[in-house]
Amino acid sequence: MIALPAITVLTLIYLIATVVALIDGIMRARGRGTAVLAIVQIVVAALMILAPFVAIPFGTVVLGVVLLVVLVLQLVLRGRVRRGGVALTIVALIALVLWLVLALGWIQIPGVN
Repeated sequence: MIALPAITVLTLIYLIATVVALIDGIMRARGRGTAVLAIVQIVVAALMILAPFVAIPFGTVVLGVVLLVVLVLQLVLRGRVRRGGVALTIVALIALVLWLVLALGWIQIPGVN
């Protein structure tokens, strides 16, 4: 039987960041834009979603930093994306930065980390 990770606020932020990044990557891969970055974004976001359940050779922090760099590049090289696509990128970016700051212990919030 597979043991599921505990649902905490930090886990919820992690899931929001990765799911929104995955949706944003899918939207960018289907539209006009940098398709290579969108494919990398989809792969990294999918690996991050699987990381709590399957042993991934990279750590979640390394995948988070890679996804953070890809999201920033997507904002800079956005091409022709609808306004909602930019909003999804910004939401994923903010949630990912928040998760990284809390997961690395740079900010201590009682009850969150």
